[in-house]
Amino acid sequence: MNPLDATYNAATTAVFAAGFPAFWTYSRLSGRYQRGLSERLGFVPPEALERLSRPPRLWVHAVSLGEIRVAEAIVSSLRKLLPHGSILVSTTTDHGFDQAQEAFGPETPVVYAPIDTVFSVRKALKRVRPQALVFLETEIWPAWIAEAHTQGIRTALVNGRISVRSFEGYRRLRFFFRHVLARIDAFSMIMEDDAYRIRSMGAKKGRVRINGNAKYDGLAQQVNDRAEPEMRRVLNLGEDEAVFVCGSTRGGEEPQILDAFERIRKAFPNTILVMAPRHIERAADVAREVERRGLGCQLRTRLGENGEERTAPVVILDTFGELFNLYSVATLVFCGASLVPLGGQNPLEPAAWGKPVLYGPSMEDFLDAKAFLEKEDADGLIHGPDMLAERTMQLLGDPAKRRDQGERARRAVLGNRDAAERHARVIVDLLTSSTR
Repeated sequence: MNPLDATYNAATTAVFAAGFPAFWTYSRLSGRYQRGLSERLGFVPPEALERLSRPPRLWVHAVSLGEIRVAEAIVSSLRKLLPHGSILVSTTTDHGFDQAQEAFGPETPVVYAPIDTVFSVRKALKRVRPQALVFLETEIWPAWIAEAHTQGIRTALVNGRISVRSFEGYRRLRFFFRHVLARIDAFSMIMEDDAYRIRSMGAKKGRVRINGNAKYDGLAQQVNDRAEPEMRRVLNLGEDEAVFVCGSTRGGEEPQILDAFERIRKAFPNTILVMAPRHIERAADVAREVERRGLGCQLRTRLGENGEERTAPVVILDTFGELFNLYSVATLVFCGASLVPLGGQNPLEPAAWGKPVLYGPSMEDFLDAKAFLEKEDADGLIHGPDMLAERTMQLLGDPAKRRDQGERARRAVLGNRDAAERHARVIVDLLTSSTR
């Protein structure tokens, strides 16, 4: 065994051995973290294996909610290219698991991914026996990749992205990742910058392709006519009320957004603010900040059927999976994690609804989406709460400009499709290739 593999395996095994007994005891006593525990240890359920009878068998790993949407687009393309194959999808989080089951239905088995220790991944791979193992975006798991290589399983990183913020960390460990990446057979990256970074980390140049972002493929199709009337009902919106949606906000941003909103409300008093914290466990803290300023505030979970009627000027979204449909009623949208140095959020989700989109200077994780908007002259870069307030008031006061910017944003979405099929073809080529 290579010394780097031996060191990694020894370290992960030691951490697991030291921590698992306490974790298991806590889980049994509290009832938490019990879902999928045996699967995380490599015991893939027999009922999942029974649905993998037709070759070729593919295993697609999508860590959480965002990656599940990418997986859905790529798996859909794979089913067209390989109509007789079998596909298993794995995920890491409970919310990702629930979303995957809903997205893929009974045709595609969904399991929890094994933890990255040699005994877990070895057991899981021997049970599934896939011809190809596909990781999405930035999922680079050394033990999993090494064991797949040992068992002769082809591997690919698709819709691959390496953010500016994570790149330096990877590069500092280049001696290790060069060894790991040498075992991956294909890299289907999003942008040239991603391709450059993965090559700099040690990926072999001839294995790297650039195929765009499959996350954007299905956005236009996800827009549906039912969402707007439902969200208008939930929010109790009047015809003359404007809705300013701030999606996936992070700590440090909400005070800046509220500074801007206080100015906006003075000029446009019929404006409602809906804030969706990226981590909903922060919803109560955000609500307290709103109330501290003397603004009325309600949580989304208290609205709707058998709940309160929305009367406050501020609503905090504290539910999973509703943000995309919420954009249907937005007059304009601000994408969070961008006024603080956290890389931004996907501006093409509101753009798919034809909404004008604003975002701060930190968009490192969505440079491709930002470039698409800029190409259509639909970019909405702002710097700080004062500029956020000014741009919002300009758009609220100019319906024609607002419609034009929204239409340009939607064109940016419609003009960047078919990436999922390109990524899927890389996987198909991998199955038909006999060389490593």
